[in-house]
Amino acid sequence: MMINNIKNLRLYDLKGSLLKDFVEFEQNNLQAFDLIGKLIAFAENHAVHGNAWHYYIAYFIASNENTFSLACERKQSVGGTLLDFAYDDCRILMEAFNTSPSVLPTMEKSLKPITCFKSTLTKSTLPYAHLIEEFAIRLSNCKTTQTFLDTVVEFYRAYGVGELGLNKAFRVVDENNRAKLLPITCMDDKRLDDLVGYDLQKQKVMQNTKAFLEGKKANNVLLYGDMGTGKSSTIKALINEFYEDGLRVIELYKHQFMHISDLISKIAGRNYKYILYLDDLSFDDFEVEYKYFKAIIDGGLEVKPDNVLIYATSNRRHLIKEHYSDGNDIDPMDELHKSDTKNEKLSLVARFGLSIYYPSPDQQEFLNIVRQLAKRYGVNIDETSLEKKALTWAIRNGMKSGRMAEQFVLSLLH
Repeated sequence: MMINNIKNLRLYDLKGSLLKDFVEFEQNNLQAFDLIGKLIAFAENHAVHGNAWHYYIAYFIASNENTFSLACERKQSVGGTLLDFAYDDCRILMEAFNTSPSVLPTMEKSLKPITCFKSTLTKSTLPYAHLIEEFAIRLSNCKTTQTFLDTVVEFYRAYGVGELGLNKAFRVVDENNRAKLLPITCMDDKRLDDLVGYDLQKQKVMQNTKAFLEGKKANNVLLYGDMGTGKSSTIKALINEFYEDGLRVIELYKHQFMHISDLISKIAGRNYKYILYLDDLSFDDFEVEYKYFKAIIDGGLEVKPDNVLIYATSNRRHLIKEHYSDGNDIDPMDELHKSDTKNEKLSLVARFGLSIYYPSPDQQEFLNIVRQLAKRYGVNIDETSLEKKALTWAIRNGMKSGRMAEQFVLSLLH
């Protein structure tokens, strides 16, 4: 069987892959059907509609981080021995791609549906599923090893490789005191234009992010202001807005600041722009994590790489809790020089080169947000009644905000 040649791959790691299972299976129907079951489960979970075997091979190639794929992602010129190895691996992968996974002759009939698989799901949870589908189609049109290799190189250079390159966003988990990045696959698809109001704030954030993606000087950003005004929604919209331009977002919390250096070392050499996203950032005065955070942003010996910025949201302007006593320079019952303490607390905010204020909307702006959202969601109600109900809703809930406006409009859909 030509698929057995897979074991001769030198750059691509088979560990944990379905391809390795196909190579190592024992010659009996029970395990063979088990392997086909794994392929079916993969195709179903990834909402495959078409050739599941081709999709899996394309997924394997796109996901495999190795010396060759990472060099292509960085748009390096690949030649010499590395290119020779890559050519040989692509020859083997092309053979596997064009070989039906007929593990046993008795299974040929049961395998026919694999080539025209129809998942019960309409949409994959992978944010890059459409890229894999297109990649598989391009690979199926390759007639020679060279065109197969060229297609693989083009994919890596255009979209990257592995989880860090292909996924939009990540969360951080602790694994043996080291940072591990897990993809966030369940996300909404809102863009900046979908967020009603705060046009000036969105424009500032977008301009800074564009400069970052274009390799120009850009600032760390603090979005601060009242609850429900769209600070976090703005960051989330950036992910969808600029994903295809190479933006990736990593969400972490203050108890994970010890991992920031580890995170930076993981992403510093990748050909993508990463935003470290700190949501609802604030510190009590007894918490010392902010001192470590200050050094990471600006001030430590380790230089933050050019492909990393920090965007934070907070309901507090100064991030660290302050007291009235902080304003008294001399307090006989407490610290001698209060101004030093105050400067220490304010110095964290100064590390953010761009601070953007998101105030609660006044009544006119609140009603404008309600009207636009009602139109977007198809709410059929006269404007006078809509506004009256919206104001009553805001009074009952104690505030006017973009979040409150959306919650009100959604309540009308019940």
